[in-house]
Parts: sequence; structure tokens; C-alpha cells
Amino acid sequence: MIVRQLVICGILMAWSVALGQPSQQNWPHWRGPLGTGAAPEGNPPVNWSESTNIKFKVAIPGSGSATPIIWNDRIYLHTAIRTGGSPAQPAERPAGGRGGLSTGKPTVPYQFVLLCLDRLTGKTLWQKTLREEIPHEGHHPTHGFASGSPVTDGRHIYSFFGSRGLYCLDMDGNLLWQKDLGKMQTRNSFGEGATPALHGNTLVVNWDHEGEDFIAAFEASTGNELWRTPRDERTSWATPLILTHGGKPQVVVSATNRIRSYDLATGKQIWECAGMTDNVIPTPVLFNDMVLAVSGYRGNSAMAIRLGREGDLTGTDAIAWKHTRSTPYVPSPLLYGKRLYFLAGNTSVLTCLDAQTGKTLIDAHRIESMRDVYASPVGAGGRVYLVGRDGSCAVIKDADALEVLSTPKLDEGIDASPVVVGNDLYLRGQKHLYRIAE
Repeated sequence: MIVRQLVICGILMAWSVALGQPSQQNWPHWRGPLGTGAAPEGNPPVNWSESTNIKFKVAIPGSGSATPIIWNDRIYLHTAIRTGGSPAQPAERPAGGRGGLSTGKPTVPYQFVLLCLDRLTGKTLWQKTLREEIPHEGHHPTHGFASGSPVTDGRHIYSFFGSRGLYCLDMDGNLLWQKDLGKMQTRNSFGEGATPALHGNTLVVNWDHEGEDFIAAFEASTGNELWRTPRDERTSWATPLILTHGGKPQVVVSATNRIRSYDLATGKQIWECAGMTDNVIPTPVLFNDMVLAVSGYRGNSAMAIRLGREGDLTGTDAIAWKHTRSTPYVPSPLLYGKRLYFLAGNTSVLTCLDAQTGKTLIDAHRIESMRDVYASPVGAGGRVYLVGRDGSCAVIKDADALEVLSTPKLDEGIDASPVVVGNDLYLRGQKHLYRIAE
């Protein structure tokens, strides 16, 4: 499986005005300014290629599938840079055991790095190594050690490398505080990948692995721990969703055993609901007064959970609707207006539901120009942008019926999700970052 993406924050959470800029003009965490994958003010191109509408293509050191974030004129992204040894050391080839689903334990150090680039030129403005060490376990062969994204409020950058620590920096890369939360033991050594969630001055980290699980909140300005609540889960990679209902902020975390909601102020559990599949990765989203959660490994599940209830909601009328076909494994869903878009497994088979009723609008239609997909869909300019692992893309009309507008192609594999700011589309490939614009 893959870790990577994954992750954070879905909301209606008030991304406040900072530095005089409305948050909708930025991309402050990996699912965008609304936490839904939609760019309300975006209008990027419909067509591009390696020789068309490319404003820059810049090399990124190291490796990673973490989606970049953008604030004002700067891009921030995570990468892991190997500092020694040959590129194919035996200890880091796919391990045996369960079908070679993970690499072996590394034997050389990696630098865990936060990069800052100029948004218009791609020039590196600064590069901050947050930690350098030999990782204690490997990862799935199809991703790496930099899968979760940073998050920002326009004043600080919060960088989470899981077992390699949680960090707060100012916008110029100066370290303000850091926390070591321990070492994760992930399922089958698949690796780590969730992103933290930020709401006001509260930063939330989910820590689901094969050991003692917890969810914890920290004072974002100081790093002081506010609360820590135990959890009972397998390894998961879903980024928390922070929302406000009835004037009360709560944190919703999707996972295999239960979807759970916690009071943001105290960490006390508000409600729980069974119904997801194994190995949960997709981040849930908020639509009106419902949480929409999906997962698709060894099963298929999409469900809408009404807010305003407490306790165990499994099998109650709090479940507004369910959908049990063609749900995603790695990619998170896109909520664009009243429509919920998602892919089947890690494929290009697209489904669109009416977010209010769960009615099927587009029923498991394969996008022929694409195959395998890890990137989550993004919505902008009345269109939905889909990106495949081999660089194949598709742009479709945001509508009840499928209409493919274009099928662009790049020469580089892409696992990170698209980012849209204004008229620009940013795609992080395996080796380069692209800025695409007319």
C-alpha cells in the first residue's frame, strides 16, 4: 500500500486572513483552502504538455510524494535526501516476507528536509534539514520517507515527519520549536504519511500504528501539549478533519475500526461510527452538516454521517446514506460544490455522487487516458483535474454527466496531488516540480 498522501485537515475550519491575504488565494494544506480539494478562485489551463504551458520545471532534491503547499509567493514541500550508499543497496530493496510489500531497514542516513521555493520562478529560497538519521524501518516500494505535507497559517509552517519529529518554523525557515513523539511501527513496514490538522492555535496529530495509538493536540505557537487521547486502531494514514458544528470545533479521524470525533478543546470523544475498510488513507470532508468518509482496501465504503449526535452512531439514522462500490484506496475524495468525486482503488475508474443524497451521477466510468492513480482529484474553474502515476492526466467538466475536456501528458510519474492557486497548476513529479499556466 502506500502511505504518502494522505492526509489532513478537512474543514470548514476557519483558515483566517493572514498577511492581508484571504486563504482562498493560497493552498495552506494538502487538500486546499477548504480542505475539500477545491480551489474556489482557481482557473488553471485545460491543456499542457512538456512543451506547452510549462512556466517552470525545476528539479527537487531527494524523493517524496508529499503534496506541496503555497502561501503568497512561496511554495513549501517535504523531501527526504539520502546521504550515503549506492542507489540500490540490498538492505533497501523490497524485502521478502509478505510479497515484498516493503523495503528493508535502511542502512544509511537520510536528511528530512523542508524546502521553500519561489512560486513564480521555482528558485529555491531556502532548504532546512530538520533531522538527519537512519530510519528505523523501511517503507512501501511505491512511496518513501516524505509522504505527509506541511501545513501553514501564513505565520508559521508546521512540518511533521512522523517518527522523525514535529516542527514549527517561521516563514523564513527559522526553527521555533520541535517535538519527538517516538517511533512508529507501521503495518508491514508500509511507512508513514498523515499530515497534521491546524485550527486557530491548535495543531492536531494522529498517531495510529501497530503500537499504542493516540491523537494529540498541541498549542501551535509554543508546542505545549494540550491533551492526548488513546485510540484503538491499526496503522492508518488518514489526515484528521477539523470542523465546527453548533459553534463547537471537533476533530474527525477516519480509521479501520471506527470513524471517531473528538472535542478539539479537551480531546474527549464525541461520537464514533463503524463502517470503513482496512488500511484507511482518504481524508474525510465536510458537506453541510455531514461528514463524508470513504475507503476502499479489501472492501468499498462511502458514507455520510450527520453531525449533532453523540455516542455510537453505527446502524442509526445518523447515517444519511451509504455507497458500497468503487471507492478509493489511496486517493482522497474531491468535494466540489454539491458533487463528491472519487476513484476506485488506485485506478482511473471515476464515480461521482450527489453529496446530499448519495445518488450516483457518474457510475464507475473508466478514464481511458489514465491507469494507476495515487493523486487525489482537484476541482477548479468548473473542472476536475485527475493525475495518473505515469504522468497521464485528464480534465473533465464538473457536471452530472461525464465530459472529458482534455487528456494532457507529462514525461514524469506523479504521485503527489495537484495544487491550484489562481491560474496556476502545480504538479510534483518524481524528480521535478512543474508550474503549469497559460
